[in-house]
Amino acid sequence: MPVAVRVIPCLDVDAGRVVKGVNFTGLRDAGDPVELARRYDEEGADELTFLDITASSSGRETTYDIVRRTAEQVFIPLTVGGGVRSVADVDALLRAGADKVGVNTAAIARPELLSDIAERFGRQVLVLSVDARRVPEGSAATESGFEVTTHGGRRGTGIDAVDWARRGAELGAGEILLNSMDADGTRDGFDLPLIRLVRATVGVPVIASGGAGKAADFAPAVEAGADAVLAASVFHFRTLTVGEVKRDLAAHGVTVR
Repeated sequence: MPVAVRVIPCLDVDAGRVVKGVNFTGLRDAGDPVELARRYDEEGADELTFLDITASSSGRETTYDIVRRTAEQVFIPLTVGGGVRSVADVDALLRAGADKVGVNTAAIARPELLSDIAERFGRQVLVLSVDARRVPEGSAATESGFEVTTHGGRRGTGIDAVDWARRGAELGAGEILLNSMDADGTRDGFDLPLIRLVRATVGVPVIASGGAGKAADFAPAVEAGADAVLAASVFHFRTLTVGEVKRDLAAHGVTVR
Protein backbone atom coordinates (compact mmCIF):
# COMPACT_ATOMS: atom_id res chain seq x y z
CA MET A 1 0.00 0.00 0.00
CA PRO A 2 1.47 3.43 -0.91
CA VAL A 3 2.59 5.63 1.94
CA ALA A 4 0.21 8.57 2.33
CA VAL A 5 1.58 11.99 1.48
CA ARG A 6 1.44 14.31 4.47
CA VAL A 7 0.01 17.84 4.36
CA ILE A 8 1.73 20.05 6.94
CA PRO A 9 0.83 23.62 7.91
CA CYS A 10 3.87 25.60 9.03
CA LEU A 11 3.65 28.26 11.71
CA ASP A 12 6.49 30.81 11.72
CA VAL A 13 6.44 32.15 15.26
CA ASP A 14 7.91 35.48 16.35
CA ALA A 15 7.49 36.65 19.97
CA GLY A 16 4.59 34.26 20.50
CA ARG A 17 2.62 35.16 17.34
CA VAL A 18 2.40 33.50 13.94
CA VAL A 19 3.78 35.75 11.19
CA LYS A 20 4.21 35.42 7.45
CA GLY A 21 5.92 37.45 4.75
CA VAL A 22 7.69 36.99 1.42
CA ASN A 23 11.24 35.64 1.61
CA PHE A 24 11.02 36.25 5.37
CA THR A 25 10.50 40.01 4.96
CA GLY A 26 7.41 42.23 5.28
CA LEU A 27 6.04 40.06 8.08
CA ARG A 28 2.31 40.17 8.83
CA ASP A 29 0.59 38.89 11.96
CA ALA A 30 -1.32 35.70 11.18
CA GLY A 31 -2.73 34.81 14.56
CA ASP A 32 -2.25 32.88 17.77
CA PRO A 33 -0.21 29.70 17.23
CA VAL A 34 -2.23 27.53 19.60
CA GLU A 35 -5.54 28.57 18.05
CA LEU A 36 -4.21 27.97 14.54
CA ALA A 37 -2.80 24.60 15.55
CA ARG A 38 -6.17 23.55 16.93
CA ARG A 39 -7.89 24.62 13.72
CA TYR A 40 -5.46 22.69 11.54
CA ASP A 41 -5.85 19.60 13.67
CA GLU A 42 -9.62 19.79 13.22
CA GLU A 43 -9.20 20.31 9.45
CA GLY A 44 -7.20 17.11 9.10
CA ALA A 45 -3.58 18.27 8.98
CA ASP A 46 -1.21 15.32 9.27
CA GLU A 47 1.46 17.20 11.19
CA LEU A 48 2.34 20.70 12.31
CA THR A 49 5.66 22.50 12.07
CA PHE A 50 6.58 25.44 14.33
CA LEU A 51 9.59 27.56 13.40
CA ASP A 52 10.78 30.12 15.92
CA ILE A 53 12.12 32.61 13.38
CA THR A 54 13.79 34.91 15.91
CA ALA A 55 14.97 32.12 18.21
CA SER A 56 16.72 34.39 20.67
CA SER A 57 17.59 32.95 24.04
CA SER A 58 15.30 35.51 25.65
CA GLY A 59 12.36 34.16 23.66
CA ARG A 60 13.10 30.49 24.23
CA GLU A 61 10.70 30.10 27.16
CA THR A 62 7.94 31.61 25.01
CA THR A 63 8.54 28.84 22.49
CA TYR A 64 8.46 26.15 25.18
CA ASP A 65 5.19 27.54 26.48
CA ILE A 66 3.62 27.51 23.00
CA VAL A 67 4.78 23.93 22.44
CA ARG A 68 3.37 22.82 25.80
CA ARG A 69 0.00 24.46 25.19
CA THR A 70 -0.20 23.13 21.64
CA ALA A 71 0.70 19.59 22.66
CA GLU A 72 -2.18 19.71 25.15
CA GLN A 73 -4.62 20.76 22.42
CA VAL A 74 -3.69 18.67 19.37
CA PHE A 75 -2.89 15.03 18.78
CA ILE A 76 -0.88 15.11 15.57
CA PRO A 77 2.93 15.12 15.37
CA LEU A 78 4.56 18.46 16.12
CA THR A 79 7.95 19.47 14.74
CA VAL A 80 9.67 22.46 16.33
CA GLY A 81 12.70 24.28 14.93
CA GLY A 82 14.56 27.54 15.22
CA GLY A 83 17.64 28.21 17.30
CA VAL A 84 18.28 24.56 18.18
CA ARG A 85 21.99 24.47 18.95
CA SER A 86 22.56 21.48 21.23
CA VAL A 87 21.38 18.08 22.38
CA ALA A 88 20.08 19.85 25.49
CA ASP A 89 17.86 22.10 23.34
CA VAL A 90 16.38 19.02 21.68
CA ASP A 91 15.79 17.37 25.04
CA ALA A 92 13.98 20.46 26.35
CA LEU A 93 11.73 20.70 23.29
CA LEU A 94 10.82 17.01 23.44
CA ARG A 95 10.00 17.35 27.13
CA ALA A 96 7.80 20.35 26.30
CA GLY A 97 5.79 18.19 23.88
CA ALA A 98 7.52 18.27 20.50
CA ASP A 99 7.62 14.99 18.59
CA LYS A 100 10.40 16.04 16.21
CA VAL A 101 12.96 18.81 16.21
CA GLY A 102 14.24 20.78 13.25
CA VAL A 103 17.91 21.77 13.06
CA ASN A 104 19.36 24.25 10.60
CA THR A 105 22.14 26.80 11.18
CA ALA A 106 23.82 25.03 14.10
CA ALA A 107 24.33 21.91 11.99
CA ILE A 108 26.01 23.93 9.26
CA ALA A 109 28.52 25.19 11.81
CA ARG A 110 28.90 21.79 13.50
CA PRO A 111 27.65 18.87 11.38
CA GLU A 112 28.39 16.36 14.12
CA LEU A 113 25.44 17.84 16.02
CA LEU A 114 23.21 15.80 13.71
CA SER A 115 24.83 12.51 14.66
CA ASP A 116 24.84 13.51 18.34
CA ILE A 117 21.06 14.12 18.23
CA ALA A 118 20.32 10.97 16.21
CA GLU A 119 22.37 8.80 18.54
CA ARG A 120 20.71 10.23 21.66
CA PHE A 121 17.09 10.36 20.53
CA GLY A 122 16.82 8.34 17.30
CA ARG A 123 16.82 9.65 13.76
CA GLN A 124 13.00 9.70 13.67
CA VAL A 125 13.20 12.78 15.93
CA LEU A 126 15.64 14.71 13.73
CA VAL A 127 14.59 16.92 10.82
CA LEU A 128 17.32 18.74 8.89
CA SER A 129 15.98 22.03 7.58
CA VAL A 130 17.77 23.09 4.38
CA ASP A 131 17.18 26.68 3.22
CA ALA A 132 18.25 26.49 -0.43
CA ARG A 133 18.45 29.11 -3.14
CA ARG A 134 19.77 29.24 -6.68
CA VAL A 135 23.33 30.39 -6.94
CA PRO A 136 23.44 33.94 -8.34
CA GLU A 137 25.02 34.26 -11.74
CA GLY A 138 28.65 35.22 -11.54
CA SER A 139 29.17 33.82 -8.04
CA ALA A 140 31.17 30.75 -7.17
CA ALA A 141 29.22 27.84 -8.63
CA THR A 142 27.97 24.79 -6.76
CA GLU A 143 27.59 21.54 -8.62
CA SER A 144 23.79 21.45 -8.24
CA GLY A 145 23.24 25.16 -8.82
CA PHE A 146 21.70 25.53 -5.34
CA GLU A 147 23.44 26.69 -2.17
CA VAL A 148 22.57 26.51 1.50
CA THR A 149 21.64 29.86 3.04
CA THR A 150 21.20 31.20 6.55
CA HIS A 151 19.46 34.23 8.06
CA GLY A 152 16.19 33.66 6.23
CA GLY A 153 17.87 33.15 2.88
CA ARG A 154 19.78 36.41 3.00
CA ARG A 155 23.24 34.99 3.60
CA GLY A 156 24.83 32.42 1.31
CA THR A 157 27.23 29.79 2.62
CA GLY A 158 28.71 28.46 -0.61
CA ILE A 159 27.70 24.95 0.51
CA ASP A 160 25.98 22.88 -2.16
CA ALA A 161 22.40 22.41 -0.94
CA VAL A 162 21.86 19.01 -2.53
CA ASP A 163 25.15 17.67 -1.21
CA TRP A 164 24.33 19.05 2.25
CA ALA A 165 20.97 17.26 2.26
CA ARG A 166 22.74 14.02 1.36
CA ARG A 167 25.35 14.50 4.05
CA GLY A 168 22.71 15.39 6.62
CA ALA A 169 20.84 12.16 5.95
CA GLU A 170 24.07 10.20 6.27
CA LEU A 171 24.78 11.87 9.61
CA GLY A 172 21.39 10.86 10.99
CA ALA A 173 18.63 13.19 9.81
CA GLY A 174 15.40 11.23 9.53
CA GLU A 175 13.79 13.79 7.19
CA ILE A 176 14.82 16.75 5.05
CA LEU A 177 12.70 19.89 5.27
CA LEU A 178 13.58 21.45 1.92
CA ASN A 179 12.85 25.17 1.90
CA SER A 180 13.09 26.99 -1.42
CA MET A 181 14.12 30.51 -0.47
CA ASP A 182 13.50 31.68 -4.04
CA ALA A 183 9.88 30.52 -3.86
CA ASP A 184 9.13 31.28 -0.20
CA GLY A 185 5.95 33.32 0.15
CA THR A 186 5.66 33.99 -3.60
CA ARG A 187 2.70 31.61 -4.17
CA ASP A 188 4.14 30.78 -7.60
CA GLY A 189 4.42 27.04 -6.94
CA PHE A 190 7.04 24.76 -5.43
CA ASP A 191 10.59 24.65 -6.79
CA LEU A 192 10.28 21.38 -8.71
CA PRO A 193 13.87 21.16 -10.03
CA LEU A 194 15.19 21.51 -6.47
CA ILE A 195 12.85 18.80 -5.18
CA ARG A 196 13.89 16.43 -7.98
CA LEU A 197 17.59 16.94 -7.28
CA VAL A 198 17.27 16.25 -3.56
CA ARG A 199 14.89 13.32 -4.07
CA ALA A 200 17.43 11.69 -6.38
CA THR A 201 20.14 12.11 -3.77
CA VAL A 202 18.64 11.16 -0.38
CA GLY A 203 16.83 8.07 0.83
CA VAL A 204 14.92 9.72 3.67
CA PRO A 205 11.56 11.52 3.35
CA VAL A 206 11.64 14.97 1.75
CA ILE A 207 9.23 17.71 2.89
CA ALA A 208 8.73 20.32 0.17
CA SER A 209 8.36 23.90 1.39
CA GLY A 210 8.07 27.29 -0.27
CA GLY A 211 5.83 28.62 -3.01
CA ALA A 212 2.39 27.08 -2.52
CA GLY A 213 -0.30 29.39 -3.88
CA LYS A 214 -3.18 27.19 -5.04
CA ALA A 215 -4.39 23.63 -4.58
CA ALA A 216 -3.00 22.58 -7.96
CA ASP A 217 0.56 23.43 -6.83
CA PHE A 218 0.82 20.49 -4.45
CA ALA A 219 0.48 17.45 -6.74
CA PRO A 220 3.46 18.49 -8.95
CA ALA A 221 5.63 18.68 -5.83
CA VAL A 222 4.67 15.10 -4.97
CA GLU A 223 5.31 14.00 -8.55
CA ALA A 224 8.75 15.62 -8.29
CA GLY A 225 9.50 13.44 -5.27
CA ALA A 226 8.16 15.09 -2.12
CA ASP A 227 6.88 12.77 0.61
CA ALA A 228 5.15 15.66 2.36
CA VAL A 229 4.07 19.16 1.37
CA LEU A 230 4.27 22.13 3.69
CA ALA A 231 2.65 25.55 3.41
CA ALA A 232 2.00 28.56 5.58
CA SER A 233 0.31 31.71 4.31
CA VAL A 234 -2.23 29.96 2.07
CA PHE A 235 -3.53 28.18 5.16
CA HIS A 236 -3.19 31.03 7.66
CA PHE A 237 -5.06 33.55 5.51
CA ARG A 238 -7.67 30.99 4.38
CA THR A 239 -6.74 30.97 0.71
CA LEU A 240 -6.87 27.19 1.04
CA THR A 241 -7.86 24.64 3.64
CA VAL A 242 -6.02 21.41 4.38
CA GLY A 243 -9.08 19.54 3.12
CA GLU A 244 -9.03 21.32 -0.23
CA VAL A 245 -5.38 20.42 -0.72
CA LYS A 246 -6.01 16.79 0.16
CA ARG A 247 -8.99 16.57 -2.20
CA ASP A 248 -6.91 17.94 -5.08
CA LEU A 249 -4.06 15.55 -4.32
CA ALA A 250 -6.48 12.62 -4.25
CA ALA A 251 -7.95 13.76 -7.58
CA HIS A 252 -4.43 13.49 -9.02
CA GLY A 253 -4.07 9.94 -7.74
CA VAL A 254 -1.99 10.81 -4.69
CA THR A 255 -2.65 8.73 -1.57
CA VAL A 256 -3.59 10.95 1.39
CA ARG A 257 -4.90 10.24 4.87
